[in-house]
Amino acid sequence: MSDKNTVFNQKKTINAGGRLIDFSVPKVMGIINITPDSFYSGNRFGSAELAMKAAEEMLNEGADFLDLGAYSSRPGADDITEQEEKTRLIPAITSIRKEFPDAVLSIDTFRSGVAAAAINEGADIINDISGGELDSKMAKTAAHFDVPYILMHMKGTPQSMNKMAVYEDIFGEMMQYFSLKIKLLTEAGVKDIIIDPGFGFAKTIEQNFELLKKFELFQMTGLPLLAGLSRKSTIWKTLNIKSEDALNGTTVLNTIALMKGVDILRVHDVRAAVEAVKLVERVANN
Repeated sequence: MSDKNTVFNQKKTINAGGRLIDFSVPKVMGIINITPDSFYSGNRFGSAELAMKAAEEMLNEGADFLDLGAYSSRPGADDITEQEEKTRLIPAITSIRKEFPDAVLSIDTFRSGVAAAAINEGADIINDISGGELDSKMAKTAAHFDVPYILMHMKGTPQSMNKMAVYEDIFGEMMQYFSLKIKLLTEAGVKDIIIDPGFGFAKTIEQNFELLKKFELFQMTGLPLLAGLSRKSTIWKTLNIKSEDALNGTTVLNTIALMKGVDILRVHDVRAAVEAVKLVERVANN
């Protein structure tokens, strides 16, 4: 919304692949999971060809970014090797970059080797669910390639995080985490950082709703904010439905996030998110 930065001095732009991206209007990031076991069955693209079709559809629907991942980070997901992750991911990046040279591609990985390989094939952004906790070389990799870095909050690993959703003061602990990580990333030479609270990652349903209720407080970081709420169990367990039926709930929570100052909506359903952005912006600017 147009007035979301009147209290906090937020960084309003990032440089991705030589393109200056302005967050005066929120952006939409389309999710492309090149995995067989994404928690949402409607977003499992097991080949470069299927990923390409998904990319084309999302770009036509108005996606500003595409976020490609080949490692399933759903709670309890199986671990895979770095080589397997690359084998799934790199052909899709190569194909999408060739077909859509102007697309802004984000890589969802916590492994610096995978990130480096992806950037060499044309990726523009690193999206690290672990905030560098699972690979100490990630900050130096982002700095070396001079790419934006999405810093997410998580405790543990995708295999253990559900057991680690314990906090005395969840917001205070997360702000300490982000302050330290921002300092380390900046010292490493990373120029553009995006903050992601990590809804569903080492957080209970109640904690997710608490974070969304206070979401505007993350603007204290002074950095662009990303929300990944799309079709998550916070929605479908609360409504007693399946993830396949959670689009309406996703749109409701995305709208709340927009009204609280989010800059990027990370979603499975691009068209609905683009429409939410347009309508919320219309209300703000009317």
